[in-house]
Amino acid sequence: MTDYRKMWSDLGMDLEKHDRLTSALPLVYEEVYLQQKDRPQAMEYFDLVVAEIHSLRIAELVEHRRRGGKVCGAFCVFVPVEIVRAAGAIAVGLCGGSQFWIPDGEKVLPRNLCPLIKASLGARLSGTCPYFQSCDLLIGETTCDGKKKAWEVLGEFAPVYVMDLPQMKRPQDLAAWRKEIELFLARMEELTGCRVTPERLAEEIRLQNRLRRALERLYRARKADPVPVSGKDVLLVTQVSFYDDPSRFIEKTEAVAAEAEERIASGRGVFPSGAPRILVTGTPMAIPNWKLHHIIETAGAVVVCEETCTGTRFFEHQVDESRQTLEEQLQALAERYLKINCSCFTPNPGRIDDILRLVEEYRADGVIYYNLQFCHGYAVEYYAVEKALKARGIPVMKVETDYSEEDAGQLRTRVEAFLEMLR
Repeated sequence: MTDYRKMWSDLGMDLEKHDRLTSALPLVYEEVYLQQKDRPQAMEYFDLVVAEIHSLRIAELVEHRRRGGKVCGAFCVFVPVEIVRAAGAIAVGLCGGSQFWIPDGEKVLPRNLCPLIKASLGARLSGTCPYFQSCDLLIGETTCDGKKKAWEVLGEFAPVYVMDLPQMKRPQDLAAWRKEIELFLARMEELTGCRVTPERLAEEIRLQNRLRRALERLYRARKADPVPVSGKDVLLVTQVSFYDDPSRFIEKTEAVAAEAEERIASGRGVFPSGAPRILVTGTPMAIPNWKLHHIIETAGAVVVCEETCTGTRFFEHQVDESRQTLEEQLQALAERYLKINCSCFTPNPGRIDDILRLVEEYRADGVIYYNLQFCHGYAVEYYAVEKALKARGIPVMKVETDYSEEDAGQLRTRVEAFLEMLR
């Protein structure tokens, strides 16, 4: 602990405030995760990750920088991490999921803004997140107006690079995104002093595809009845994927998936057969945002899939590995990443198609539409999603919330009523 405190101090962190942040996490984690019955044994690795969330991985980042390497922090699934790693840097996810960071975020941002954006800036401004403190460059993107303007504020406190994501998916938009990825590659080469070769990029494309397939394999196990692993545990695995070492993460995730498959073969589940099956769709859930899943799964239902950026949007679709030249590889990256159906796009029928497909694939009994307060893109898109689901006779309930626990009782009452209706 003494060594870690010195490491945090060297990173310029506010140790007193950081102690207040980390003191609450073990109690929350105990209630949400460790009290679950019959969890897969392979989840022990992910318990360790959370227990040492600001220690072990940070020490790896510090050592990488000590050897002259760079660390880049990304806020969104649209950032092509393959390029970051091909340039010799480490990519880590940075989205904030804690109410703790909101007050510091509100010092520079309006209160009526998405909690995720306020928490992200609050984590950096408060000096309590060692991932932010370990980054040489923060990578933003233009997925919403709130983020676009927030990056301007964040740029006063840390180096920020912003990727301009198109808002439509026409051929000219794909061409513009392809150019943006080329510019991003040049910025990474400038940052690290390393040239991205086709061989290095091909290696990282294969690695990231393996990571996606590992998550896809784990998600596939959730289609069984009874479900062999809780939705909370799979959400945690996906959350960890954003900042863990990719090769290690693949190994540990495949271990959970293999154990889940063994349970399926023996008919063993963590919920009774026939428990209501819920698909969650909407805004992403960054650590430690486990509120909705915990409410659903302690009310007798099971979350079988997330159509979110901390869900299927993160791992669906592979990058074409057959491309040989650097130009062809950048085109393949542009094509894959533009397939993500974020609510920032207009029109966005692909997301509705995804939700309907996933409801069928995972045999969901109902859909809970999760919307962070003031996330206008997903809030507006609920109209079209609800219409499509009702046309298919699929029950849906919208939940709008933030990171606080103030509405937990009200949410639980609504979720229980929704589940009773499904039964």
